[in-house]
Amino acid sequence: MIARLLRGLLAGLALTLAVVVPAHAQKVLNVGLVPAEDPRLVVSDNQVMLDQLAKSLGMQIKPFVATDYNGVIEALRAKRLDIALLGPFSYVLATSVAPVEAFVIPETQKQGASYHAYIIARKDRNIRSIADLEGRTFAFVDPSSTSGHLFPKAGLIKAGFEPETGFSRMIFSGGHDASAIAVQNGKVDAAAVADALLESAISRGMVKQNEIVIVWKSPPIPGAPFVMRTDLPQELKARLRQAFARQKDVPWGPHATIKRWLAVDDSHFDVVRETAKLLDLDIKKLK
Repeated sequence: MIARLLRGLLAGLALTLAVVVPAHAQKVLNVGLVPAEDPRLVVSDNQVMLDQLAKSLGMQIKPFVATDYNGVIEALRAKRLDIALLGPFSYVLATSVAPVEAFVIPETQKQGASYHAYIIARKDRNIRSIADLEGRTFAFVDPSSTSGHLFPKAGLIKAGFEPETGFSRMIFSGGHDASAIAVQNGKVDAAAVADALLESAISRGMVKQNEIVIVWKSPPIPGAPFVMRTDLPQELKARLRQAFARQKDVPWGPHATIKRWLAVDDSHFDVVRETAKLLDLDIKKLK
């Protein structure tokens, strides 16, 4: 009788422990990073931030850089990633196929909650305006890139230039650094790049600033968000928000510093959705 009672108490205790043990008992946090630059540079630029995150959470951080933006989105959808740093447009795409929510964006020492896209060209190609792009070769970054495709394309169309027919050749380079280098080396006449990533390419010696001209600058674009899967345990989601809130003045690449992470929600990216609608983009065809 006593033995049965003892077994019952132990079983109840085990059940109680199972309930109070954190649901996120996982020891590894899988973090996705978009391939805005060479994958090795992407991981290197984010290493200090990832190391601080690991220390704050007491978890091992496993970074993942896909070959393109959609690779990160698919990894989120398949639950191979827990959180990911996405571009604004790739985040909007992700919400159409995966249960994800944006929760923070970086504020750096040079930019706040927004940034800009550029269209750049070599000075010796005599391109000084959008009209001068007629019949030229051009590089976008990726169909899912905000500053490397969505906003520059919208800017071209608003200026009366038709990207689908106006260029003699149009390519997707796969990365902002690749686009900047293609312009520098004369592989294309002009390209779309993010302001900070152009600056990074210049600081790394990939591009010579005195040989490049900025032809067009976008209006402010919402910053790139870190997103989390909505099905993560609530306790882990709270810890993630706390961990990012604690990060201050974190080195980010060769010449950037994350001053802090700003809390955001999905509505912050409505302007991106509106821009996609203006272009009549079929989101399903971009995934």
